[in-house]
Amino acid sequence: MSSQPDIRVFPDLLSLSRAAAAEFVELAQQAVQARGLFTVALSGGFTPETLYSLLADDPQLYSAVAWEKVHFFFSDERHVPPDHPDSNYGMVHRSLLSKIPAPPGNAHRMVTELSDAGLVADQCEQVLREFFRLRPGEFPGFDLVLLGLGGEGHTASLFPGSEALHETKRLAVATWVKTLEAWRITLTLPVLNNASEVAFLVSGTEKAEALRNVLEGSFDPDLWPAQAVQPISGQPVFFVDQDAAKLLRVP
Repeated sequence: MSSQPDIRVFPDLLSLSRAAAAEFVELAQQAVQARGLFTVALSGGFTPETLYSLLADDPQLYSAVAWEKVHFFFSDERHVPPDHPDSNYGMVHRSLLSKIPAPPGNAHRMVTELSDAGLVADQCEQVLREFFRLRPGEFPGFDLVLLGLGGEGHTASLFPGSEALHETKRLAVATWVKTLEAWRITLTLPVLNNASEVAFLVSGTEKAEALRNVLEGSFDPDLWPAQAVQPISGQPVFFVDQDAAKLLRVP
């Protein structure tokens, strides 16, 4: 990566998640104090579920956030209905949203029950433009974007070789993932990189090689898409466990 990322290594997934939860709480408090609301784009997958459960179930963390002032968006989504087992929204709803006093309207899910993934992306873009009151050419400024890392280097639903990696104007796009034989809807790199903070949550031995290539390999975002996440506000933060960090030169 061209800028030096902030790499924070923890013994295991739980300690990683506790640190990420503390970061979430601190950023939420700062944003609410400064502007009266906190905007976050959530990631799906296995790793962040522990973070979401901690925020909802740990009394100290739960009570530290003004949940009614938090607005939730999604960095990407699978093209499945919200009650489908693979739905990112469904996982977040079970682990977090159903347990906190945030108004239902604060969860801006992608309307994935639409039959055309392109229409889902269009609707997502319209919601973002209206919520953030964007003028033409502007991108939303999330307070926090949470991302994961796939074993082949993808993040959000930006996969190796995807045309979506080169999108410069759209806020959200539909992308066909050939290896999965499935449509995904993802926020674009200009949106991710316009956030005040971008945090990767990476755990497990199966992510070690990808993490090493993303952080220490030659810069080739078509091959390792997570390398293209370069926030204009500064370096991304990586919350990683020891299993994922085991191949790094300086873990």
